[in-house]
This record gives sequence, structure tokens and C-alpha cells, in this order.
Amino acid sequence: MSFLIRVQLPDSPGTLGAVATALGTVGADILSVDVVERGGGLAIDDLVVELPSGRLPDALITAAESVEGVEVDAVRPYAGILDTHRELELVEEIAAQPKEGLSLLAEGVPKIIRAGWAVIVEHSESGPRRLASSSAAPENPVTDLPWLPLERATVLDGEEDWVPETWKELGTELAATPLGKPGVAMLVARPGGPNFRAAEVARLAHFAGIVAVVLDG
Repeated sequence: MSFLIRVQLPDSPGTLGAVATALGTVGADILSVDVVERGGGLAIDDLVVELPSGRLPDALITAAESVEGVEVDAVRPYAGILDTHRELELVEEIAAQPKEGLSLLAEGVPKIIRAGWAVIVEHSESGPRRLASSSAAPENPVTDLPWLPLERATVLDGEEDWVPETWKELGTELAATPLGKPGVAMLVARPGGPNFRAAEVARLAHFAGIVAVVLDG
């Protein structure tokens, strides 16, 4: 079974190698590594690892944190391998099929930024309207989105009153970005975490801005 493990570690030569060695002692096979954020002598990395059947994910935490200075932020099941360089491919898809652009965007973004699902919503006088959603997005409608219209990309508080109870029960982390104009936004969710880092929100905003230009063109 594959897991996404987010680790905070000293940004120094050899540390990631030491983590890889420690994970290997519990039978974990690293499939991919993505640098999420760097600064202040620390790095935040996402690792997709495969564990043999019968091994508990807790073993990943114990192994990684056996390396000095390493902290595990989150571990969750993950389907597939990190696809962090698919932005250009997705933009090309959207440009070729603009009528399906929003649907393609909602389906593609979670694969790029390691999220569970995404929905694209529009602010209207009668309440929020869903324009597109990924296949994994919950079907229950959200009748109140007090953060719309949205001026800039941001992390949202998953414990606010507007958040459905089922999302709260799963510990869902949320981020949103305007899509071309404040009245249209993309909501991205990670049930069970990890939380969205500033660099990830900036990346989401940048990508949404590119796609908005493509769709307007």
C-alpha cells in the first residue's frame, strides 16, 4: 500500500538520505520525493512510499523520526505517484478542450498538488453554484460559502460553521483560489491533511491564474 508522508527536516546534505535509509529498515520503498518548501535551514518534503502488506503506517513515523531533527507532519494513504510536473500537460489539455476546461481543471489539480478533491464554485445572489468538480468530490451541496467573493488565494479554516460536519469529521484541510475573477473560485481539499503550506497556496494561485487566461482566450 502507498502512503504520502510529509516530513520536516534540516536542509543539509545527507539528511534526506538518512531518512530514506531509516524508512528502508521497515521495508518502505520510496517511490517519489517532492520538495514543498525550503527556508530557515529547514525543508518540507513529501515522500510517496510503499509499505509491504501487514506493516502499519505508524512504522513510517517511528523510522523517519529516528533521524535527528526530523519531524513527521502527516501520513495518509495515497493512490499513485506524485505528479508535480503535470501543470503544462494540463494547461495544454484545457487549451485544446476549452468547453471542458473547468471539468479538466477540477479533475487535474488534486493530482498536481496532492489533494483529495476539488470543486469550482461561482458566487451568485441565490447562493453558491457548483460549476465543476473532481470525481472524488463530495456530492452534498454547500449552501453557504461566506468567503466568496475571494480576492486572493488563501487557506481556509476547516472548523468554520459553513464547513459540512462530514468534512470536519475527516479532518479536512482546505485552500481556495480565485479563478480569473473574485466571484469564481476553486476549493481544494485534503481529507486527513496535511495542511496547505504557503508555497503550495502560491503555486495553486499561480496555476489558476494561467488557466484563467487560457479559458478567457
